[in-house]
Amino acid sequence: DAAYLYNKHGAPLDYDLWQNLRRILEWLCDNWHVEDEGIWEVRGGRRQFVSSKVMCWVALERAVRISRQRGLPAGNGGVLRWLSERDKIYEEVMEKGWNSEKGSFVQYYGADALDASLLLMPLVKFVGPTDPRWISTLDHIQRELTYDTLVDRYKTDAAAPDGLEGDEGSFSLCSFWLVECLTQAGRLEEARLALEKMFSYANHLGLYAEEIGPSGEALGNFPQALTHLSLISAAVHLDRALG
Repeated sequence: DAAYLYNKHGAPLDYDLWQNLRRILEWLCDNWHVEDEGIWEVRGGRRQFVSSKVMCWVALERAVRISRQRGLPAGNGGVLRWLSERDKIYEEVMEKGWNSEKGSFVQYYGADALDASLLLMPLVKFVGPTDPRWISTLDHIQRELTYDTLVDRYKTDAAAPDGLEGDEGSFSLCSFWLVECLTQAGRLEEARLALEKMFSYANHLGLYAEEIGPSGEALGNFPQALTHLSLISAAVHLDRALG
């Protein structure tokens, strides 16, 4: 996704970089089905994490776009292979990443637990922001992982074991993802209120820590760049939606 956005808004990708990306894509086509530790790098064993599959889909989907828009060569199997693997991932996530009894996408195939990384699904355009499956998932995340406007990555007693002891704070990054998801779903007043509440957790310089503790204290990496990138994205999209 970063390469696609850079090619679109920054500078056109050069041939050498495209060659390197093609090698990564060939590896991805052969390995996307392999279990991994997920976006949070859990230490409790590998799983078929839904957010990992979604980002594999993103890589192939964006590669197809770049190749077609720029006329860049696609290598062995061509764009047809990328399209084929992309579509396999999509169908698999919709089948195995969806828990029909719960009415929600879940952390990994066969799970019941949620994961805040699912908030990436509409943000990377894997699902439409008002798709009924997604809206049901969003509602579950608000009920099960969200306190006020603070979003936990997952419930440590229900999700895949992360190998870490003790509790953790909510993740600021995920809270801003929630704001953007609400905005895209057209729930603008909810999004505005959530963003305004998040502003109250910044320090006197407007900076955020990686996590926010139960009494509002800053925890983890400080300041964390990824959190501020998600803040900017959430604020820009909400501002545009509000006109």
